[in-house]
Amino acid sequence: MADDHEVVRRGVVAMLSAHPGWQVCGEAVDGRDAVEKATQLNPDIVILDIGMPNLNGLEAARQIYRHNPRHRILILTITDTEQVVVEVLKAGATGYLLKSDAGRDLIAAVETLQRNSTFFNSRVGQMVLSGFLNGREPGVPADNATGPSLTSREREIVQMLAEGKSSKEVAVALNLSVKTAETHRSNIMRKLGLHSVSALVLFAIRNNIVQIPMLGTPGEMSAPGSDVA
Repeated sequence: MADDHEVVRRGVVAMLSAHPGWQVCGEAVDGRDAVEKATQLNPDIVILDIGMPNLNGLEAARQIYRHNPRHRILILTITDTEQVVVEVLKAGATGYLLKSDAGRDLIAAVETLQRNSTFFNSRVGQMVLSGFLNGREPGVPADNATGPSLTSREREIVQMLAEGKSSKEVAVALNLSVKTAETHRSNIMRKLGLHSVSALVLFAIRNNIVQIPMLGTPGEMSAPGSDVA
């Protein structure tokens, strides 16, 4: 279970641990931690938030799935835009659950993934279907031109730069030389046609690489027997 918000993470863990026969083998505080623990612990199911620091849940899902496609990945998030849903599917996840619905649907979602089936609520399924019925790839507006694509490593670096990390901090986190990190940064800015860090931050937000914390959103959940509101 990976979520950088301790209250949410503990609430989910309490719900799962209370289910007979289930064991939560690990908790992660960000996407990079989730990738490492999934590799080490080899869980049947991985539950990921999207808006996590250092490495977001979408990129973590890509790396976890790439390392072992047998992992079943459930995205647990406050975001339900069509674009995000499609990115979740492309990342290899087979489940998508809003945090506002977790108190009601979390157990059912995990049970569904256990049966090697997919779990998406009707609203999410309808969003994806509407894209196909309209003759386009879901999540891509009709007037949207395809922009430059970033590699997995480039998306990691964009997230860290957008979070305010220096080239040296990026180098340490990714086990690179500072010069290599700076080269990646220059190449990314040139590829995207950006000329400032503020423009890079805006790109990262618009493309769901980082998320702006939102107050008053349905991020809390309740669990039987827990003190999480």
